Amino acid sequence: MREHMLTAIAAASGLDALEACRVEALGKQGTITALLKTLGKMTPDERLVQGPLIQGLREAVANGIAERKATLERAALDARLASETLDMTLPADAAPAGTIHPVSQVMDELAEIFADLGFAVATGPEIETDWHNFSALNIPETHPARAMHDTFYLQQGIDAKAAGTADEKTTFSLLRTHTSPVQIRTMLSQKPPIRIIAPGRTYRSDSDATHTPMFHQVEGLVIDKGITLGHLKWTLETFVKAFFERDDIVLRMRPSYFPFTEPSVEIDVGYTVVKGKRVVGGAEPDGWLEILGSGMVHRKVIEACGLDPDEWQGFAFGCGIDRLAMLKYGMDDLRPFFDGDIRWLKHYGFSSLDVPTLSAGVGA
Repeated sequence: MREHMLTAIAAASGLDALEACRVEALGKQGTITALLKTLGKMTPDERLVQGPLIQGLREAVANGIAERKATLERAALDARLASETLDMTLPADAAPAGTIHPVSQVMDELAEIFADLGFAVATGPEIETDWHNFSALNIPETHPARAMHDTFYLQQGIDAKAAGTADEKTTFSLLRTHTSPVQIRTMLSQKPPIRIIAPGRTYRSDSDATHTPMFHQVEGLVIDKGITLGHLKWTLETFVKAFFERDDIVLRMRPSYFPFTEPSVEIDVGYTVVKGKRVVGGAEPDGWLEILGSGMVHRKVIEACGLDPDEWQGFAFGCGIDRLAMLKYGMDDLRPFFDGDIRWLKHYGFSSLDVPTLSAGVGA
């Protein structure tokens, strides 16, 4: 019986056939199980002789099944490895990753472009004083920008003004309406020549498809000797061509008014209509888009910062970073910039590895 069962086990061609051998020998109705049941009916002398023989048969069969099973499983694994191959040169699946917000991307692009032109990046507080935000910039008390419906004033400043204890130069009383106060702080703390850009968040009481109460702005300032409007025009042309990465950019300068510059000019960029959409650029524009304001720094602003306007001249410019992002990357509504919708961010966001560089095309 031992030889017969071990021969059947060794001849099993697969795991299913081996399982059939196991059931036939060791199952509830198996041959060896039936033999084990007969031990109870034997006399002690018979059990002493037959017991070891039956147990020996059981162990031999069980060991034979285990060995054969291991052999069959190993053969099945070898066959599977031979038929299934893994190409280690294939790229791994991309792990979930966040994206860079378009505003942050454009800020990096601006910093890269103006660094190539010799500009440093300057920063300042978002909570400002009346003097830094308005007075030093030649904005009079009666100017509409100082009205409550245009500027976010802090209760601390309102109470101090009502009590007559407010100091225009030191009382932080409002959320800055532009990044121009950074220009003032730079001129007060740094001797000319000065070349800076001041990107950052600003706040105004306004909200629609192209305006939000909080938005981003970048301003530029140059203070040196012999600065003219021609320097301003060249700087802006170089910047716009580098930012939109096109050489066929056409700019138009229009006279305007800003309290802190004289003369003041609005800068329009030409656009062409392609498939029903406005695209910045084109030697023969179909129309014009206003993108920034600029001008020569007003004498009173230079004087307010302790400099001699007869010795030092300069130009300044400012534009909305959000507006630049909309023009460059084809967005038509400003409000989703601040909604935090993950679908919008995935669609318009940038890879963290997509760092603006001169070699990649961003720069002068």
